[in-house]
Amino acid sequence: MSDSNTNSAVVGMTASQNGTKFIAVIEDLKKHFKSGDVDVPAVDGVSFKLPLGELIVLRGPSGCGKSTLLNLLGALDKPDSGTVMVGGVDVGNLSGGAEVEYRRRKVGFVFQMFNLMPQLSAIENVMLPLDLAGGASKAMRARAESLLGRVELARDRWSRRPAKLSGGEQQRVAIARALANDCPLILADEPTANLDSKTGTVIVQLLRSLAAENRTVLIATHDDSIARQADEVMDMRDGRFVGAGAPV
Repeated sequence: MSDSNTNSAVVGMTASQNGTKFIAVIEDLKKHFKSGDVDVPAVDGVSFKLPLGELIVLRGPSGCGKSTLLNLLGALDKPDSGTVMVGGVDVGNLSGGAEVEYRRRKVGFVFQMFNLMPQLSAIENVMLPLDLAGGASKAMRARAESLLGRVELARDRWSRRPAKLSGGEQQRVAIARALANDCPLILADEPTANLDSKTGTVIVQLLRSLAAENRTVLIATHDDSIARQADEVMDMRDGRFVGAGAPV
């Protein structure tokens, strides 16, 4: 699938350093939650950059802050402090229509539990973000068909609702939906956790191919086999990055 026009525009909106293009620049990001009287630092002052066109793994155990960090990048949550710049957009300061537009145009989400609309067919699920973005019905269906072909979902599954699809098939639909509006950043939260190992490998290979199309794919996982396929691995514990290669 070719997205050369969109992705060329995206490159122009990223930060650049020594010839490397970055889709996201995060500085001193913090997000704390209250658990009774205890302050829990879910994300505790992290700073990093996400290069354009790479598959990056955010690795760590449950509760280390991975999902919170993805939610902050995707404008599903607000930081307590620090900055999140994605494609030139100050995500932490978005609100209202601008926040909705950011989630539609800049970020595609792939979730562990798929999060498909149960009452809609596979192709209708992929068309949904296009409909919200105001696309024409004929063009929307053509786009959705192209994307379902891209993720290699069998045509006889396109009219089925999620309950009639396997876990792997549902995740393919979820990835196609994430690509619907040509978002340059794909956030995948434990995308293989509910899949068998063979299907999980296929899904990671598919996400790997998206990075080769000049997108950035950030996968939150505790799975070392996924980390081995990444361009970069960021290890996270207790809301911070750890290890010799940890970002500043």
